[in-house]
Amino acid sequence: MLQYITLPDNILPPVAPYSHAVKAGDFLFVTGQLPENPETGEIIKGTIAEQTQLVMENLKRVLTHAGTDFDRVVMARIFVTDFRYYQTVNEIYASYFQPSKFPSRTTVGIISLAGLGDIEIDLIVYCGE
Repeated sequence: MLQYITLPDNILPPVAPYSHAVKAGDFLFVTGQLPENPETGEIIKGTIAEQTQLVMENLKRVLTHAGTDFDRVVMARIFVTDFRYYQTVNEIYASYFQPSKFPSRTTVGIISLAGLGDIEIDLIVYCGE
């Protein structure tokens, strides 16, 4: 059975035909989040640290609304427009997880992202017992 997660008031609805998260069995698939200001819908053009922090906070909002948290994440995919950002992204990303309990992860360098941010992160979360 699929469950489409409805959005909390503090996250704007998608601008394309997708859901922010879909629960399928014991897994929650969280759509990639961009450095989007949840109040205005604008992509921030700040530093990679500012963008990464906002992406992680947007993911946290979706996880919280779905009744879970970063402790249940089993897979993350990070897309960045420049690998020079790698160390900064890692430092901020790691701060959202318990030490030594990081999910599996893929990091991909790409030319551009929808919305023209410099980072996007999506997650797979285990919601079973």
